[in-house]
Amino acid sequence: MKLTQWIKSALVRPVSLTEAESWRPSAQVADSGEVVSDSTVLGLSAVWACTNLLAGTIGSLPMMTYSAGSEGREVARDHALFRLLHDSPNFDQTALDFWEFIAASLELWGNAYAAKEVNDQGKILSLVPIRPDLVTVRRLANGALQYRWTEQGQQYERTDDGVLHIRGFGGNPLGGMSTLHFGRQAFGLSRAVDRAASTTFKNGMRPSGALSFKDWLSTEKRELAETKLVDKFVGAQNAGRPMVLEGDTQWVPFTINPEDAQMLESRRFSVEEICRFFGVPPHMVGHTEKSSSWGTGLEQQTLAFQKFTLRRRLKRIEQAVNKQLLTAAERARGMYVEFNIEGLLRGDSASRSKFYQSGLSNGWLTINEVRQRENLGPVAGGDVPRLQMQNVPITEAGSNMETGDGPDQ
Repeated sequence: MKLTQWIKSALVRPVSLTEAESWRPSAQVADSGEVVSDSTVLGLSAVWACTNLLAGTIGSLPMMTYSAGSEGREVARDHALFRLLHDSPNFDQTALDFWEFIAASLELWGNAYAAKEVNDQGKILSLVPIRPDLVTVRRLANGALQYRWTEQGQQYERTDDGVLHIRGFGGNPLGGMSTLHFGRQAFGLSRAVDRAASTTFKNGMRPSGALSFKDWLSTEKRELAETKLVDKFVGAQNAGRPMVLEGDTQWVPFTINPEDAQMLESRRFSVEEICRFFGVPPHMVGHTEKSSSWGTGLEQQTLAFQKFTLRRRLKRIEQAVNKQLLTAAERARGMYVEFNIEGLLRGDSASRSKFYQSGLSNGWLTINEVRQRENLGPVAGGDVPRLQMQNVPITEAGSNMETGDGPDQ
């Protein structure tokens, strides 16, 4: 059966799980001859580290539901979406599990899907994630989007009203661009280089050197050289032990040949190439060969990662959730969903302290607001904003002294 006929038949009949696993739309063959799919690509340490970093960071940020009013915004804890998005979107997953899956789907496939489970009144009860490689999307004649997927032997079909669809970079309404597809050449090359390195180990590593004898050895002398010398000098505990050679014996060290050196350089380049696809600074996945592990340069790269890599990913998720999970009436009342990026400061006490100090000194945070963020109880008088007044115009300095407002009072 031709592939196109198989696809058409799969859309109109139930497909078993084994059939769905055997035909993976994300599996492609790169020019290097390597098969590129989610399972093979995640076997690359750089891909695993980049995906784990992005998905884990996004998943660890609390998703908050706010209600904006005339006196500022408030956390809408009584709204049905708050518990779903902040605590547990479904029976099986925590919020971290769910958003981590969503973020990983966006990084690899360029799309993330979740089925909306609603009651008779249209209230969303849960969000169930869907593997993006199982979903097909098409535009219906009435303008709606139709989603089809088969999972555990059961076929599902829903319109856009029943599916949360978050699109990745460059996405049109049908879906975003897949990193697995557009990065297949870089991923395939990296896998090919890893395979070559594995083959080198499998076939036996080259020895570090050779003992060269002027004359042919007898059986007894050969056995002595191969066993006694190896037992005496091989191993970390014997490193640095002097070797005594006699009878025109010479030690000839082996150096790495250009082919092996090029392979090592290719492996380093593959890490940088993969990091470029995900927008992750190489030092954040442990690749610090060409830079120091510490210093202001890496600090600026980390800040740039938060500004230019994380921010647009968070914004993409927030806007999709606001558009597809909140009703038009709720959005008109000023309700919206947003990640609390201050969660990134929880592991950095110095930055958190500097942030709070700026808010308290300039009057845009109160003591009780800071204490609430640190899970501390309120204190009396802590709801009044404060503003430092030590810098006053020089023309008013005398009047302040006369009225008793000077620094000595």
